[in-house]
Amino acid sequence: MSKNIPEKVSNRLTLYHSIMVEYIEDGIDTISSPQIAQRLGIDDSQVRKDFKLLNNPGKCRVGYLVKDLKDSIEKTLGFAHAKDAFIVGSGHLGLALAKYDSFNSYGLNILALFDNDPQKVDLQVNNKQIFHISKLPNLAQRLGVDIAILTVPRKNAQQVADFLINSNIKYIWNFTPAVLKVPPTVKVWNENLMGSFLQFACKDIIGD
Repeated sequence: MSKNIPEKVSNRLTLYHSIMVEYIEDGIDTISSPQIAQRLGIDDSQVRKDFKLLNNPGKCRVGYLVKDLKDSIEKTLGFAHAKDAFIVGSGHLGLALAKYDSFNSYGLNILALFDNDPQKVDLQVNNKQIFHISKLPNLAQRLGVDIAILTVPRKNAQQVADFLINSNIKYIWNFTPAVLKVPPTVKVWNENLMGSFLQFACKDIIGD
């Protein structure tokens, strides 16, 4: 990422990007900030404020050129620079993430999966091999991978995280419900699936 962009802004930019991809697929060349705002249920001024970060002012009475806006978002968020990663844990969630091809569109290249289950080792998932976890340190060093997507059970999460840290993994995308203890040199992004569910459940279901 070329700029220090707040988390909420980067999340909105990825949503804008998805709309740009949709417009390109539909053969639509231009888009306005009110159109984007209406799609996402946010204020038009917020969209225009976010777009100031992109150095893409748009055109009066025309709006934004969709392709240019898409390119600006990709440049700002760093999509153009592919980042290699491993998935650690080959359960249902790990396998689902391995099959999610859209990661490539956002600059994330999943190289392989790792597990300690002998029945899973050496299997292929979406052209990606499952290796025994013991091979991760060597492969991480040889391939220059410092990103791991953690999808192991909660009870194993800290132990596996410690193993990843000792294998020179610097970034952990944590899909487990465990709160990991890591040194300051390691960055963790917690993907709190249950927390996300409760946020919309409390607002839209319980609130009704």
